[in-house]
Amino acid sequence: MQDRKLRGFTYFVMVYMLLAFIWWSVLLFTKNRDAFRAKMELQQIGLAAEGLIRNPEEFYASDRYQQLRADYRRQENMILGETIFLSLSLLAGMYLIYRGYQREVLASQQQRNFLLSITHELKSPIASIRLALETLLKRGHSLQPEQMARLSSSGVKETDRLNKLVEDLLLSARLESAYQFHQEPLELVELTEKLVHDQLQQQPDLDLTLVAPPQLPLVYGDRQALTSVLLNLLENAIKYSQPPAHIRVELDQVGKELRLQVADRGIGISSREKKRIFDKFYRIGNEDTRTTKGTGLGLFIVREIIRAHHGTIQVLDNLPQGTIFSIKLPVGAEPVAPLKRKSDVENTLG
Repeated sequence: MQDRKLRGFTYFVMVYMLLAFIWWSVLLFTKNRDAFRAKMELQQIGLAAEGLIRNPEEFYASDRYQQLRADYRRQENMILGETIFLSLSLLAGMYLIYRGYQREVLASQQQRNFLLSITHELKSPIASIRLALETLLKRGHSLQPEQMARLSSSGVKETDRLNKLVEDLLLSARLESAYQFHQEPLELVELTEKLVHDQLQQQPDLDLTLVAPPQLPLVYGDRQALTSVLLNLLENAIKYSQPPAHIRVELDQVGKELRLQVADRGIGISSREKKRIFDKFYRIGNEDTRTTKGTGLGLFIVREIIRAHHGTIQVLDNLPQGTIFSIKLPVGAEPVAPLKRKSDVENTLG
């Protein structure tokens, strides 16, 4: 409510300033015209008194009138030019103020969303681990071996989840500084096969398919970073799909680039959301009502890593339903660029 009031007041001030400036410009035109008419009448009376003219037609043809009219036109053009320039300057200033205001509102909203999501993401695994440990302490002597194994497995799973969250937070912070990648030749097919196998081991009900030719050229990059890219894309595809998730991973060569595509049949992403999903902390939907887990760091990390590897990433629609994340990486031993500042980020979005 307070935000709407502030926004409404801002719009009111902007419109008032613009209308006031237009009004003063009209008054200036009117005063200039009145001054011209007064000078013209005074000149006409003076020339008639000197006997230089006998009728208005002679006055209008005189050099004094022509000079007076030229001065009037010049002043009128000057006023018009200044009016246009100042109006455009005012509009540009209003636009910059509005854009800055919108950025502040968006940053505040993203910060709020991050605090809400990080609180939930931290409390949930901690609570699960605590419950498992308390159960083992209080009832460990009476639990069956399969119950002990289930509790232990749950604790390990939640610990891994908490560890990944901490790693994402640290990695996102490093990516905004002069983060150096460990560069080496990589077989992207082998890396992808391992991650797909791990996901199927963890979730056997997944419909996860990998399609790739037997041999593809090497890419030059950071194994851990590219693993994080693939893992984030796979987890997102699973997270935003109704179980059992249907996911297809494809690898092929397009010219001098390797193309990796992760396609799902999930809820899809609107055109408006596609422009923002790579922003830090941004997540689709409202944080108060969202049911999916996450902090909004995954796709930000993906974009930064792909950019550093001289690659591009696109978000496409998977007809009739779902989303395709398409990544292209250059083939060969091209050094990975260190990340230095956020303003350098360039990304191709579909």
